[in-house]
Amino acid sequence: MKKRIALFVISTLFICAGLFAKGDSYIYDYWGEIEKSPDMYRVSSVFYASDLGLEVALKNPSGLFCYQDRVFIIDTDNNRIIELRYTADKTLEFTRIIDRFYANGQDVVETFSSPNDLYINPTDETIFIADTNNSRVVKLDKDLNYILSFVEPDDPTYEKGKTFMPVKVVTDVKGRAYVLAKNVNKGFIKYEYDGTFTAFYGASEVTYNLADLFWKKFSTRAQREQMEQFVPTEYSNAYIDSSGFIFAVLRTFSEWELRSDKAKPIRRLNALGKDILVKNGIGSNGGNLPIGDLMWGNAAGIKGPARFSDVTVLENEVYVVIDETRGRLFGYNNQGYLLFAFGNKGNIQGYFRSPSAIEHSGRDLFVLDSQGCSLTVFAPTDLGNLVYDATEMYAEGEYDEAARIWEEVLKINGTYDLAYIGMGKAYMRQEKYHDAMDAFGLKRDKKNYSKAFQYFRKEWIETNIGWIMGLLIAVVVIWLVSVIVKRIKWEMADL
Repeated sequence: MKKRIALFVISTLFICAGLFAKGDSYIYDYWGEIEKSPDMYRVSSVFYASDLGLEVALKNPSGLFCYQDRVFIIDTDNNRIIELRYTADKTLEFTRIIDRFYANGQDVVETFSSPNDLYINPTDETIFIADTNNSRVVKLDKDLNYILSFVEPDDPTYEKGKTFMPVKVVTDVKGRAYVLAKNVNKGFIKYEYDGTFTAFYGASEVTYNLADLFWKKFSTRAQREQMEQFVPTEYSNAYIDSSGFIFAVLRTFSEWELRSDKAKPIRRLNALGKDILVKNGIGSNGGNLPIGDLMWGNAAGIKGPARFSDVTVLENEVYVVIDETRGRLFGYNNQGYLLFAFGNKGNIQGYFRSPSAIEHSGRDLFVLDSQGCSLTVFAPTDLGNLVYDATEMYAEGEYDEAARIWEEVLKINGTYDLAYIGMGKAYMRQEKYHDAMDAFGLKRDKKNYSKAFQYFRKEWIETNIGWIMGLLIAVVVIWLVSVIVKRIKWEMADL
């Protein structure tokens, strides 16, 4: 018996070792504790300048953009943009270097100075480049012919006296540009398609230190002028999803703001610039907020919470953010559930020295390392593809198929919270409310459990209302008959 137990323990340890030795992927459980997970992504390739056929090494690359099968690396300190093609066999082929454009329809060539970002409008394929040190965002046609520039706003609402340094740009389907600039803390600078400044968009809330606020109340005017002003924080990057909403990330906030959900480091902005990001993650504290790591310590000089440098949104509405503090990627679905977390700081494959940008092509992820001067490509594993398949099947109304795929996920990772929750939602759509309650109950999803119970109770009542009413009527009839019989007996006894 002891031998059998020992063999069972040893085999279990080997299985666990095989399961978790594949990588450092994890999620958080209901209690906010780290739960190891098989890999959702693995490194497919790592590219350096020499791998891309470049004679000059990358130097502080800061931006990344994918459009169809084209990948653009913004090589900031080399004042150039490298265009690549992402092939079917998951390799990158050099296409061209963009380091100049033709101005005003003439043979006059202009160059870039420390470009930081690029965006291609899918409507007409016009190219927008944040030409930072030239204080402009240039708009070019697909042949690199100059169209116009977005420059410093000439408006009373814009604070003058600082060099205009645009660093990030996205556009909507109408060609309106949304620009992030250094030292501008009023949100995005919004321009019409013709370069006219419209307004500021999505300004972050004002943040302040309570102690400073207290002392400011009792300070003299001279002292107040010397104190730091309370100003909104700045966004660090942005991405427009397939529905036209802007996802924005910021990295300037205090820890208490983060834990109280006042910081909102990831935001989805609507037409009015208001945050509408859904946060339904399950946790003992009322919800595991999409803030990256829920716990953080102080090791190797790295401390504090995640600070996101960029975000990308897949076609299935899964958004992935990159944490420059610890070099980690966090993926969330459109309800705010954490799908995966992996990565770290370092010089080995899959780790980064200073991740500056993230993009995607299909389900593959690209991460640009500004200090390591490399581009890492991640491809989803079988588990990752199953999770994505289940998510997409549910969104398309294929609930039976979604439930089947979630069961396949549980065969690989039996503790994956979202699989139970996904199965529960699929059961709900199939009107299998009792099964849904079981699935939600296993992962303490109180909100969905209550909803499933409500439907189950309603269904049970509708199914059994006939015999319930019959039973009630029978009870009432029996009671009335007994009362009548007793009265008759009393009357007969009096006789």
